[in-house]
Amino acid sequence: MEIIHTDVLVVGGGLAGLRVAIGARRRGHEAIVLSLVPPKRSHSAAAQGGMQASLANSLKARGDNEDVHFADTVRGSDWGADQDVVRMFVHTAPKAVRELAAWGVPWNRVKRGPHRAIINGQAETLVESDAAHGLIDARDFGGTHKWRTCYVADGTGHSMLYAMSDQAIAQDIPVHERTEALALLHADGRCYGAIVRDLVTGKLRTYLARATCIASGGFGRIYRVSTNAVINEGIGAAIALETCATPLGNMEAVQFHPTGIFPAGILVTEGCRGDGGLLLDADEHRFMPDYEPEKRELASRDVVSRRMEQHIADGKGARTRFGEHLWLDIRLLGEAHIDSRLREVKEICRYFLGVDPARELIPVRPAQHYSMGGIRTDYRGESTGLKGLFAAGEAACWDMHGFNRLGGNSVAETVVAGMLVGEYIADWCDSPDSDFQASTALVREQGGAVAERLAAFANSGGRENPFEILRLMQETMTDKVGIFRSGERLQEAVTTLQSLLARCRDIGLRTQVRGANPELAAAYRVEKMLKLALCVSAGALARTESRGAHFREDFPRRDDAQWLSRTLASWSGPEADAPTLDYQALDVMAMELPPGWRGYGARDHIDHPDTERRQQQVEAVQQQQDDRIARQRALLPFESLLPERFQGRNERLQEPEEGAA
Repeated sequence: MEIIHTDVLVVGGGLAGLRVAIGARRRGHEAIVLSLVPPKRSHSAAAQGGMQASLANSLKARGDNEDVHFADTVRGSDWGADQDVVRMFVHTAPKAVRELAAWGVPWNRVKRGPHRAIINGQAETLVESDAAHGLIDARDFGGTHKWRTCYVADGTGHSMLYAMSDQAIAQDIPVHERTEALALLHADGRCYGAIVRDLVTGKLRTYLARATCIASGGFGRIYRVSTNAVINEGIGAAIALETCATPLGNMEAVQFHPTGIFPAGILVTEGCRGDGGLLLDADEHRFMPDYEPEKRELASRDVVSRRMEQHIADGKGARTRFGEHLWLDIRLLGEAHIDSRLREVKEICRYFLGVDPARELIPVRPAQHYSMGGIRTDYRGESTGLKGLFAAGEAACWDMHGFNRLGGNSVAETVVAGMLVGEYIADWCDSPDSDFQASTALVREQGGAVAERLAAFANSGGRENPFEILRLMQETMTDKVGIFRSGERLQEAVTTLQSLLARCRDIGLRTQVRGANPELAAAYRVEKMLKLALCVSAGALARTESRGAHFREDFPRRDDAQWLSRTLASWSGPEADAPTLDYQALDVMAMELPPGWRGYGARDHIDHPDTERRQQQVEAVQQQQDDRIARQRALLPFESLLPERFQGRNERLQEPEEGAA
């Protein structure tokens, strides 16, 4: 078996993976990126609406800063997030946006003078200042108190990914395309690289690395209807799980986007609603103000998705031969706005629906969109189970999003986490802890096990079809582990998924081609995907509360007294048919923002016993400190956790100097 050596091996060629590789390369370390597809075809390109960063340039962004972004993100997470990580993120995000601008991302810019905007269904005139002219603009997004989402029309991810990929080329970072990591090489609590399959030739190679980073994206394709690309099957997280040495965090936290086009599930951006679009029912009644009178269509994604499904269940959905749906109305934005800032949405509607959104309603229904769960890491992005293994982006549970993420925080996280984790990986490679001598016996043993498993599929003579097992898994997850969950349906899901995992042992192939063989790829992938699906469903069954995107109809209240904790799912061995669940309590007494009411629905949650005491401490600090920077440092010092190059303050048009109120 061929062996390739490098300092840093990055699994995944999207925004997070490329930025990690760039960071390590700038520090003088060799980096290789593995990618299923050419990097510019990675799923990061599908991000439409924008990237959150508190620049505070435009009129409706005025007054924004890291504190506001922090509070929005923590509330959005339903207090499931690691607040140290959130602080690191909101501090670094403005730097990431400006770095991308320097790399050529053509962010929409503020234009001085009056312009028309649709706010709460009404046309308003906003007047931008001369001082803001030419600075990076922002649009409104759900769950935020300020207009914070920097954007490039509705092709933000596309523009960011192309600029990032060009930077990787400029840094001479090799990308090994059409390759797939099938297993991590590891022993004695240390990761040494990966066993990788060439998807064209079928040959296996071993990559030995001082540091390995999983940045392979989410696992949306365990569901039948998903906005995710077909490559988003979660294999990166699965191979980490299969080491039996590193846990996955918060896998039951799965987000559904409110506006997947119906019935295909293709995403139309939250920017449609951020720019003023409305949600209508079968009677063309705007229903979201009936449920959420303050935030309306721009409530947090988990809230909007539940309200939409509830409205359909109440008989208010439009009926078609494909099922029921609701309507997204962006006609009021005007054709000029749609052609300039929502042109990708227009193309999607035209080609997949035969609809002109400037003149017709868009049929929408929530679809699986994002995975808050992933490889559990510390604030540096390093796995809590394997030294030398890191993760970044959607593949990681860093844990910035908790149980629900805000729109625009994901594409921002890919770049911010990539910036930070790239530095921490470089620090690791600079230290003697990264030195290793992997034996040829280890490579032969673990590489041979992968080869034997692939050969077993071809030679087993089994009767099971991997595509049929895949279909049944996706239907089970969609029908029983969706937006609304119950103990009965979740138990049925676990039982069904366990039986499907057992059936994987009898998979047989009709095609024996060694190289590009979709049937073989489906065979080894579906087994890994089922393990992820079991982590999701078993975690959801065990968590007897509702928090963020995890909503139990039989336990509808958030229960901080019992469940203010992070789920850790581990796999015990090849014969296991379910994950082992453990929990990591969140320390209320270390929180800058103690748990409270999110701002949606009734004030109905069970408090943690430490919440009142911590709230009193926070209020005492707030009374003692007039300066927001000093106040923040007293409550949650975080700057020392950041690499030195990213510790500096962010500048804004109207930001007071440090020490001023």
